[in-house]
Amino acid sequence: MLSVPSQWRLREQRYRLIGSKCETCGNIYLPKRTICPKCRRKGKIVEYKDFSGYGNVVSWTVVHAAPEGFVDQAPYILAIIKLKEGPKILAQIVDVKPEEVHEGMEVYKVVRKIQEDNPEGIIAYGFKFTKI
Repeated sequence: MLSVPSQWRLREQRYRLIGSKCETCGNIYLPKRTICPKCRRKGKIVEYKDFSGYGNVVSWTVVHAAPEGFVDQAPYILAIIKLKEGPKILAQIVDVKPEEVHEGMEVYKVVRKIQEDNPEGIIAYGFKFTKI
């Protein structure tokens, strides 16, 4: 069950792709981090930035047996997307037929409905990706 406070706490990460860059080693991370996993405490992450939302499909699958809360969306496409800035992210691809998806396909971030508590309850929105 969704709650209004949890939706407000998750607002930034549901709508924006915010990452960080370590000043020491130059690695870029998504989601944002305060300590670099490579450099540990020696690293200095100083830059938080929005990613462009553009990327390419690396791998994908079609989900036919969806978990509770997503049954109404099945079948749907889940893909590993390499963002233009470098990090990879797992996300749903929408507005595309499964047979149209291919390795290297260019995609961009859109905001869509993720799920709803019930027909009269809270609707959770977040980012998904679609074909350019």
